[in-house]
Amino acid sequence: MKFIELAVKRPVAVLSVVLMVVLMGFLALKVIPIQLTPDVRKPLLIIQTKWPGASPAEVEKEIVIPQEERLKGLEGLERMESRSRRGRSQITLEFNVNTDRNQSILLVNNRLQQVTGLPEESDEPVLRTRDTDDNPIAWFTVETRPGNSRPIRSYGDFVDDIVRDRLERVDGVALVNVYGGNESEIRVIVDPKRLAHFRMTITELNNALRGTNINLSAGEVDEGKRQYTVRTQSELNTVKRVKEVVLRAKIDPATGRIFRVRVGDVASVEFGHKKRDARIRNRGKNAIVVSTIRDTGANVIETMKGIRKVVEELNREIMPEAGLIINQVRDDTVYINYAINLVTQNIWLGGSLAAIILFLFLRSFGATAVVTLAIPVSVIGSFVALAALGRSINVISLAGIAFAVGMVVDAAIVVLENIYRHRERGESKLDGALKGAGEVWGAIMASALTTVVVFAPILVMNLVVGQLFRDIAVALSVAVLLSLIVSITVVPALANKFLGDNTQNLINRRRIPILDSFASGFSILIFNFTKIVIQNRALGALVIICICGFAGLGTWAFLPKLSYLPSGNQNFILAIANPPPGYNLKTLNDMATKTENMTRRYWAKSGEKPKKCAPWYARIEIFPPKIKECDIGDVRMERFWFVTRSTSTFMGTSATDPTRAKELIPIMRRAVFSEPGTFGFAKQRALFGRGFGGSEIIDLDITGPNLETLLSLAREGVEILRQEFPAARIRPKPGLELGAPEVRLVPNLLRLADVGLTARDLGLSVDVFNDGLRVTEVTRGSKRIDLTLRGLTDKITSTQGIGNLPVVTRTGQILPASSLAKLDVTEGPTQIRHLERIRTVTLQIRPPENIALETAIQRVRENVILPMVKQGLPSGVRLTMSGTADELNKTWNAMLWNLLIAVAVVYLVLAILFESFVFPILIMFSVPLATAGGVAGLSILNIYTFQALDMLTLLGFVILVGTVVNNAILLVHQTLYHVRVQAMNANEAIAEATRNRIRPIFMSTLTSVFGMLPLVVMPGAGSELYRGLGSVVLGGLALSAVLTLLIIPPLLSFVAPILRRQQGILANETTRPLAAKH
Repeated sequence: MKFIELAVKRPVAVLSVVLMVVLMGFLALKVIPIQLTPDVRKPLLIIQTKWPGASPAEVEKEIVIPQEERLKGLEGLERMESRSRRGRSQITLEFNVNTDRNQSILLVNNRLQQVTGLPEESDEPVLRTRDTDDNPIAWFTVETRPGNSRPIRSYGDFVDDIVRDRLERVDGVALVNVYGGNESEIRVIVDPKRLAHFRMTITELNNALRGTNINLSAGEVDEGKRQYTVRTQSELNTVKRVKEVVLRAKIDPATGRIFRVRVGDVASVEFGHKKRDARIRNRGKNAIVVSTIRDTGANVIETMKGIRKVVEELNREIMPEAGLIINQVRDDTVYINYAINLVTQNIWLGGSLAAIILFLFLRSFGATAVVTLAIPVSVIGSFVALAALGRSINVISLAGIAFAVGMVVDAAIVVLENIYRHRERGESKLDGALKGAGEVWGAIMASALTTVVVFAPILVMNLVVGQLFRDIAVALSVAVLLSLIVSITVVPALANKFLGDNTQNLINRRRIPILDSFASGFSILIFNFTKIVIQNRALGALVIICICGFAGLGTWAFLPKLSYLPSGNQNFILAIANPPPGYNLKTLNDMATKTENMTRRYWAKSGEKPKKCAPWYARIEIFPPKIKECDIGDVRMERFWFVTRSTSTFMGTSATDPTRAKELIPIMRRAVFSEPGTFGFAKQRALFGRGFGGSEIIDLDITGPNLETLLSLAREGVEILRQEFPAARIRPKPGLELGAPEVRLVPNLLRLADVGLTARDLGLSVDVFNDGLRVTEVTRGSKRIDLTLRGLTDKITSTQGIGNLPVVTRTGQILPASSLAKLDVTEGPTQIRHLERIRTVTLQIRPPENIALETAIQRVRENVILPMVKQGLPSGVRLTMSGTADELNKTWNAMLWNLLIAVAVVYLVLAILFESFVFPILIMFSVPLATAGGVAGLSILNIYTFQALDMLTLLGFVILVGTVVNNAILLVHQTLYHVRVQAMNANEAIAEATRNRIRPIFMSTLTSVFGMLPLVVMPGAGSELYRGLGSVVLGGLALSAVLTLLIIPPLLSFVAPILRRQQGILANETTRPLAAKH
């Protein structure tokens, strides 16, 4: 081949190109973003609408339903979910992967503008855009310093103006959220006696304030050369301005004097803070929480450095003056650094092990160095492709590169081993290099192409998980293609230049007694077995049937159940507690404080280091001989914080020793369920965010028109689930009770008419004097704050107190609300959920870790859904599963098709390269053998640690399809070479090919196995991601290497007539590509 000859004769040029590739790889490393997992390009749009004081049922009827009607049928819309809660609604629109986010925003905006008839008191809908993996990369708490007695909640505006502003300027930060600070408002505190004195009602006061706070455009006017914009602007953004609003003006006919009633005459006006709707504490201290979300594609490590620098500056310059301090309580980059360092360590360790295996085979430092050179060139060069394709360095892409370490030397091994073989025959350096590379370049090209093409279906996979697979696909494919180029250029060039003259019988002169004896005996055994089965067709057929049969039976019997994605082992435990509905904030806060006290004994002291277990050899006792148990005490909490809101409590904690984070889960569970009637769970944060499906949760959706019916069925479902999964955690959304207690005022229309009021007048009065009525929003500086009407006191401590609230009539009377309406104490929903525009109650089921997701889904379907359906469901009610269960089903179907397509693509590529449809069929017999090996590897791993067949692990079988055929390709290719070029007969060629290819087959297999082995056996951050995938690939490669040698020779003997027709057709050519013509 001319290309090989050019490379051999110009080694300086070859090395220069190699150095350029390495240099470009290092440059690419500087620009590739570093993050934990790949970005998910899946648009998520959130529509939020506020209607202060409205009940969930009112919000559903007046806001959510009209908006959903307009939003249905959007192009690319995959899922629509809504939540109607007290005073606000939220509609979440999830689009499919291929949808353009900007176009979706335009479509949603257009549809929202078509929604008419929303309540006057409601705000305009707010549209928020985000990607589905927009999880914060860092969390901070703002706390008061010792000696500062001012409540931390009063610093909300300070944190919003100073801390948020400074953090949002950091390069790579997309959004900063602030929680726990009280929002500012302008309060108009109404005196009912003064209001009655002027014979005015709350409705008149409200209308006057709303009508005065305007900012309207009135077009333009031209004057000379200039154009002026005309605006009517009247904003109530100061206390003085609000007080001056005229409520009534009357002219005295006798004197002509004007009598005016202003807001200041009936009310006092002041700046204040809204009532708290949440409370946050960090290790026993009240706090404000700040979170930072990165830009899509930003380098997390560099972004985090910028954030830390800003925090240090704030703590040094600004925060001390305010009596505050910022503490970091969560940092994603810690886990990212651990995970990336572990993979990097595995790459170095795997490369070293591969080099040692090579030396054991080659017994030459020069030859080993030549082959090992393929590892850094291919690995570093792959970073260029990652940068060019816009990918990132993350745990997944680095795992792909780590797997490549064991695979990129395969082609170089085959080439160098063949060069070695020619040199051992006494050929010159140049002839050995040219003939050795020329003979096998077709085989290694076929091997490289089959490894790469199996990823073609993955790259076009129209699912979120497909984006996860792409990083491995790109990293592996580029590395393997680069290794192909290295093997046919660099290896022969360096072999010609640096491989010594004295290579004959090198192995015999540098023997390793036990190893060489075993290798020699194994080779003789395989060679003799081959001669027997190719001469005895019946025995050969029996061998093929038995091996394939046992492989298929083993695969079916031991194949683990499916799961979706590994959860990871992050040092962060999240607990959510949903108490019975109706609990007020004080009660919820008391619950959280009780939980805080329960966990306090586990809190680590400031600066406390985790206890480490002494090495096993240091714990050996002589009398009696045993290894002493390691006792390092209870796990210690580095952080503990909680957020109490109106309907739930969120708690988070982390361990001083990241490897013991899981031990915190039972502690948090006991804390969560300490309050009777509480639902909730404690879990380790999933490694993959919502974009990938999040944690392994099964959503059992109960949909129908009647909320009470849905709640009744949900309670029945919970009881069945508790019997089916005693250790599972179940969380109902929104809850199992109809809701919180309500005091409903039913207006007496006749009595209201008698005093000249309407039901609206009554409702507004009760709202003002009980909780406060939001009139409108005003602009103050760069912020929008509420203008609120309130009574002199809002401390109603009993339900009967509602009846005593004052209602001012137009005649100047002050009547109690109970005289104008009937008071009923009843119940109403705390939240109403819609899924695809239908009322829904969802039971979120988190199976125990030792139960695969597929098994759990099957049990829910057979033991929960089917019995409830057989009992009979009310009209319009449906039971379905969604969430991760739905994602698993879609991904499994896609992966199954992709696996079949990959097999077909590999077969067709081999057919092109061999110019035959027969020989590729023989080669494809190695695929089921590899599948059995992959299942065996996974089963062995499950002996030591539970490992379900998740989607990343399943990708290992796709990789095997493209890699295990390599050994069969070598055998078939070498057999054809002996038949066509050396004119051997079929049986002799098969036997000789087997004898010649045993060493390169086992060299490449063992280097691949040992190169990937650290990924499977080395524990640490992120190892859960690729441990299962690695065990599948290792098991498949190891078993198929042996079984391929056992079945390919007898298979070739069955096509001996074809081989005989091609005998000697290329006897005068030695280095042209093989082409089977028959």
